[in-house]
Amino acid sequence: MSFEEAKKLDDAYVMHTFGRSPVEFVGGSGMRLTDSDGKEYLDFLAGIAVNCLGYGHPALTGAIQEQADKLLHVSNYFQIEHRGEVARRISQLANAGAVAPKDASPDAPQQWRTFFGNSGAEANECAIKLARLWAKRGGNGGFDIVCLNKSFHGRTMETIAATMQGWAQDPFCPLPGGFIGIDSNDVDALRDVFAQKGSSIAAVLLEPIQGESGVHPMTQEFMTEVRNLTSEYGALMMCDEVQTGLFRTGWVLAFQAYGIVPDVFTLAKAIAGGVPMGACVAKAEISEAFHAGDHGSTFGGGPLACAAADAVLTELTEGTAPEGEEGEGYLEHVRSVGKYLAEQLAGLPHVIEVRGSGLIQGAELEAGLPDAHEFVARALEAGLVINATGPTTLRLLPPLVCTRADVDEMCGILREVLA
Repeated sequence: MSFEEAKKLDDAYVMHTFGRSPVEFVGGSGMRLTDSDGKEYLDFLAGIAVNCLGYGHPALTGAIQEQADKLLHVSNYFQIEHRGEVARRISQLANAGAVAPKDASPDAPQQWRTFFGNSGAEANECAIKLARLWAKRGGNGGFDIVCLNKSFHGRTMETIAATMQGWAQDPFCPLPGGFIGIDSNDVDALRDVFAQKGSSIAAVLLEPIQGESGVHPMTQEFMTEVRNLTSEYGALMMCDEVQTGLFRTGWVLAFQAYGIVPDVFTLAKAIAGGVPMGACVAKAEISEAFHAGDHGSTFGGGPLACAAADAVLTELTEGTAPEGEEGEGYLEHVRSVGKYLAEQLAGLPHVIEVRGSGLIQGAELEAGLPDAHEFVARALEAGLVINATGPTTLRLLPPLVCTRADVDEMCGILREVLA
């Protein structure tokens, strides 16, 4: 079917909830995508931080093919192959903050338990439900969730209520209640909200780096104070790691850069390398607030997604990165290539600020230029896939297999586009 025919069907039968670019991708390999006309593109978006191993990675495709031949779905009424292994790996990574081999001792300083869903929104919905249930069943009795303005936590009604952005909330009012918004990195506002409503606060939910608002990291002071105040008032600290988690920032989990440990964190996007999966991860004692029947998912943590996630986490923790010194792991690779990416972006014309960590970077453009989305469209025409989060911000989220040569090629295209 031609691109024109496919687009006609899409326009006629698919809800118009996205402003789609005029391209249909039909294949990919490594860092490159191929469209329906055979044109290649360098990908610096990775399906919005999803395709962490790029395209056609043998470890991931092999695991998916093998599992598809055996079993796609049963139900969460039964044990599911790979699910326990993936949950154990997540627990080890949350404790170690570094590469954790499969045979690591189970006697870790903190045991974590995971609920598997299908998306980041589901993972965050689960976290919100867990926080309120935990508060009622032995916690501080609170119900309010403190969230940050310009955050993004998902598209369900509950996660929209937590997102604290008018464009996301206003069309759907009235929204579920019990959410309080404050500005990110405003320590005084944080202290004030706890001083005024501390006894009613069940949790603080935040992204260590706000991705959708333009790649804005939290400060060390703010993260430390969130941890201190939630502990003091018996509330939970919950980190949304949907976009930042699993090596993206140069840390296994972004909160580890701050030297703090939350009570709950959420994952999705990269966890299964492109197969839909979300995960809400909580300290074991907090997870006990959930009783059988309190929460569930028909498809969450199914055989295919768990096989994919097992392959992805094994590759990220035990595999060798595609460039650098012999035996270099993904953590070191993302840190070094991420630093190089930030340096090269800072040297591009009209770029006045670069924000981020590892392979999540935002390039702020000077005032007076065309809208950043126009540069995204021009880049696409030139064979480069990037993203804009607003009229002045370009966002780059390449697969974690990105090399310095890929960065150089991307910057060469982007330099011409910006010029």
